Amino acid sequence: MMMLFHLRRRFYLLRAGTGIQQAWTSSSCFFKDPSSSSSSGLVLQSQSTDVFQNLALEDWIDAHLDLQQRSILLLWRNRPAIVIGRHQNPWTECNMPAMRRAMIPLARRRSGGGTVYHDLGNLNLTFFASKKAYDRQRNLKVVTEALRRVCPELDVQATDRFDILLKGHYKISGTASRLSRKSSYHHCTLLHSADRSALSSLLRPSCTGIQSNATPSVPSPVANLTDHAPSLQWEELLEALVQQYNSEFGLTSALTPVSPSDESLFPGVGNMEAELRSWEWTFGKTPKFRVETQLELRDEQLAAGCSAYLHMEVKNGLVESCRMDIPANWLPLRLSSTLSEVLLGERFCPHRAAAALTVFLRSESGQLHRRLCNLCEVLLAVMG
Repeated sequence: MMMLFHLRRRFYLLRAGTGIQQAWTSSSCFFKDPSSSSSSGLVLQSQSTDVFQNLALEDWIDAHLDLQQRSILLLWRNRPAIVIGRHQNPWTECNMPAMRRAMIPLARRRSGGGTVYHDLGNLNLTFFASKKAYDRQRNLKVVTEALRRVCPELDVQATDRFDILLKGHYKISGTASRLSRKSSYHHCTLLHSADRSALSSLLRPSCTGIQSNATPSVPSPVANLTDHAPSLQWEELLEALVQQYNSEFGLTSALTPVSPSDESLFPGVGNMEAELRSWEWTFGKTPKFRVETQLELRDEQLAAGCSAYLHMEVKNGLVESCRMDIPANWLPLRLSSTLSEVLLGERFCPHRAAAALTVFLRSESGQLHRRLCNLCEVLLAVMG
């Protein structure tokens, strides 16, 4: 608590001066003060389990603290959430209909890498350092040595891909990182007791037929630490990680709890959180992609059906072009063309597209209305 008091007091004094911008710029003063933290290091534990708040805290530390002479370890956990990499396509990575039903949020982080499932059984570790001191293998050594400290029987090894494997086969930790001009951060997961059934059911594509240059995830068999060390408690794991971090980097840092929503300590962090929550960031930052897929259409009243083909381009999460090849004896060309035009500029999102299509559906009745309704349902399903 004394460490948190010093943090809060320093930021308060900074903000009382010439405003928030100086607080951000001058916050490095505290982190260069040996009386305020231990031997050039700091270990923070987030008190939030909100994925957007924790990702925003990462961004804040990276953007506003001087990491040239100071290293920081941030430990954090989230309520159930899916987190995709900066350059990924959410429609190819996760089952968004299932996520909506379970009310599980989707977040896009600023680092690269693949898609991960978070819940309270997963620990996230973020290693902050200068760009010069960026060393992922050394960071992973902290994790593997800490695990050996508390569970000597565990066979854990870091790989050349910067994963950590259990028994040479089961992935218990994945890695992503971000390099800035002068700073860096490397974060990794650590599966302690995560819900593996949720992980497998949610990490599957929402949409088929997507062609994209987005970074794909690499599936791997996973395991929890408690599958092989059932008695491993959170408290002893955290203690071992802090001790090993201090030992590896020659520090004497104590674990300090922080609230990532504390604007007095992290001025402006709320704006960072708001951006991470926005549709424009989560979906609008998806690399441009095409959808080329077959649509199976049905007219239940006549027990008839046909195949159609969808050709669509999506940029910044918005439908840039759309063409549907539908047999003219099933639906007149004028209707399929008009339907394509209605979707132009709309979000590639079932809710927004449904709102746009509802008005269009009112223009027809009888058989054509039924078939248009079926076509719209199939289109919305493509959007996840």
